[in-house]
Amino acid sequence: MSIVKPDKLTDKKPEKSLLAKFSKKSGRSHGKISVRHKGGGHKRKFRLIDFKQDKIGIPGKIISIERDPNRNALIALVSYKDGEKRYILASEGMERGKEIIADEKVPIKDGNRMKLKNIPTGTIISNIEMIPNHGGQIIRSAGTGAALMAVDKNMAQVKMASGEIRAIRKECYATLGQVSNFEHNAIKIGKAGRKRWMGIRPTVRGTVMNPVDHPHGGGEGRTGAGLKHPKTPWGKPALGKRTRRKKKHSSKFIIKRRTKR
Repeated sequence: MSIVKPDKLTDKKPEKSLLAKFSKKSGRSHGKISVRHKGGGHKRKFRLIDFKQDKIGIPGKIISIERDPNRNALIALVSYKDGEKRYILASEGMERGKEIIADEKVPIKDGNRMKLKNIPTGTIISNIEMIPNHGGQIIRSAGTGAALMAVDKNMAQVKMASGEIRAIRKECYATLGQVSNFEHNAIKIGKAGRKRWMGIRPTVRGTVMNPVDHPHGGGEGRTGAGLKHPKTPWGKPALGKRTRRKKKHSSKFIIKRRTKR
């Protein structure tokens, strides 16, 4: 079992005014399980995160860097010049006392936020808007970052962490630098009980079930799935099947599909 304790974490209780009730559904919709293996887990409060960062032109000072139980990235509590406090996603290199600002054009410094059209090509960016003034929607998980490839006419070309190259309106805002807590992937859970604290219930392999319960089930002793391609419990392809809708409206913005690893 292992844990990662980032260097710049602040030993401070969360800001009460930015907490909200977080009720669990245990993977159920109208009483029926729609997402399996969810339930239990520790009590949590939801942190209200400002993905828009629409305090344009108002500088803010970072008061603390904190963990958020609802996401793998760290969050930063920012106090703005007008007295308002907000939580934002922490970028790599953010620390207590550092100043940040969001505007159409700002100094090239990790944590600052500005429009794609003013960011130099090759810069690593995160928390990117897909529609102007809708707030950051992509590149928000721990340690991820996208590269701005080019800006042409009304669109900017952004290379995602997956290798996909996507066109995004150049009026959209993005944060400079990659998302914090890149060591998150190095964590070893170590024991089953720790997964239960996280609200994740046990997963049973299909090969140990009976044929009535799973397509992989049955057979004498330890036998494999016995199928050319693995299947879900409902008989649908489990690997390699494309799930994206063929006529999805946003497909026209994908310049290059993500590469297989």
